[in-house]
Amino acid sequence: MDTLQTLLLAFIGIVIVNNLVLTKFLGICPYLGVSGRIDMAFGMGCAVTFVVTLAGTLTWIIDHTFLIPYSLEVMRYLCFIMVIAGAVQLVEMYVRKFFPPLYESFGIFLPLITTNCAILGLCLFLNLWEIDSLIHAVVLSIGAGVGFTLAICIMAGIRENLELADVPEVMQGAPITLVTAGLLTLAFMGFAGMI
Repeated sequence: MDTLQTLLLAFIGIVIVNNLVLTKFLGICPYLGVSGRIDMAFGMGCAVTFVVTLAGTLTWIIDHTFLIPYSLEVMRYLCFIMVIAGAVQLVEMYVRKFFPPLYESFGIFLPLITTNCAILGLCLFLNLWEIDSLIHAVVLSIGAGVGFTLAICIMAGIRENLELADVPEVMQGAPITLVTAGLLTLAFMGFAGMI
């Protein structure tokens, strides 16, 4: 029961309290670039969730199986980036094959998941936080993806509603989007200290 409770708290913690987008400010490019429509945001969130789960799990395994035992920590960045790029290629091929309209709507943002610093950030955080069990690494990886999806979908929902709002001309477009992102960040940072 203690392990299950720890894993549940870790999952809730990374989804809400330590959300990589809204509290660590990682992954802002796709967060702002693809959050115009809820369907695109959810698709991007699912893609990032898959990639971050696969990358976090594989990089933890590589780190604890090869890099740390053989004192090859200097290769960590190279290995992590190669794993992330491979996972993104899998997602890109899958989306292109089975969801062509979604693939077209993502444009350049789908290949840019490779350079999404939220994914690399999680892989490095797993090492920084000294996560010593595979199941904990998997739960944190899934939670990071769910947190990204939550953040981008909330932002997309707000932006869709802002199209119907009477926003002053000076604030339309990027200014209101950035103000909204700042307010969401403040709201999520309010959860700090809960867990």
